[in-house]
Amino acid sequence: MTFEADEPTDEPLEAWAARRAGRRPLVGELRAIPLTAGPARGSHVQPDRPRVIVRWDGFAWEPSTVVPDRAAARRLIDPIAQAEAVPVPGYSRAPLQAGRGRHRRT
Repeated sequence: MTFEADEPTDEPLEAWAARRAGRRPLVGELRAIPLTAGPARGSHVQPDRPRVIVRWDGFAWEPSTVVPDRAAARRLIDPIAQAEAVPVPGYSRAPLQAGRGRHRRT
């Protein structure tokens, strides 16, 4: 028993190419990769570890420089957003207290 579709299921080539081009990084775009052992993790996991800054050349990611931590990487990758960041007066984040919470380190 065979089923025939009423409409073609293939996407038009122009639509596919436009969708693919929208996902590609721009030439010269920077990205930070943590220098940690094991698989790559989120940047927030070890903010004090060094990062390698890679630059997209239109074909592959090329190493550009190494920075000491996540904050330095963010300043290098997006200096305008860092310059526009406004500290909130009187706000301080309380340190974690000792306890047995699921995400707390003891």
